[in-house]
Amino acid sequence: MSEVDGAARVSSADGVTGMQPGSVVHARGASLSHDPVEGWQKVSGEPTTAALELGAFAGAEFGLWEMSAGAMLDVEADEVFLVISGTATVEFLEPELPPIDLEPGSIVRLGEGMRTRWTVTGAPLRKLYLVEGGS
Repeated sequence: MSEVDGAARVSSADGVTGMQPGSVVHARGASLSHDPVEGWQKVSGEPTTAALELGAFAGAEFGLWEMSAGAMLDVEADEVFLVISGTATVEFLEPELPPIDLEPGSIVRLGEGMRTRWTVTGAPLRKLYLVEGGS
């Protein structure tokens, strides 16, 4: 067992890692390592993203995701997320839907295959995500 930003984690023989009951992750303070977005995703600025997979619960994987200032394209998974910090606008390219503005406390549902454009200005946007597929 090791400590990652205060979260007790274990690894099993099949490589699955996750939080243990009774452990804690400080969502706003957890350290995330950013990488540049892929070429096809970059729209403007120099956006980077980071993710920290935290584990699985009741058939869903969960973790933290963050995006720095800039704009990028994405193809979404079936996901629910809660914005922890930062602000952004998400435009829906397919299907065409009205854009949404994100701020701390926003809860959003995305559908598999949706094409989106994310624009972050200022501080990074950080979210807690839940996606189908956890064990």
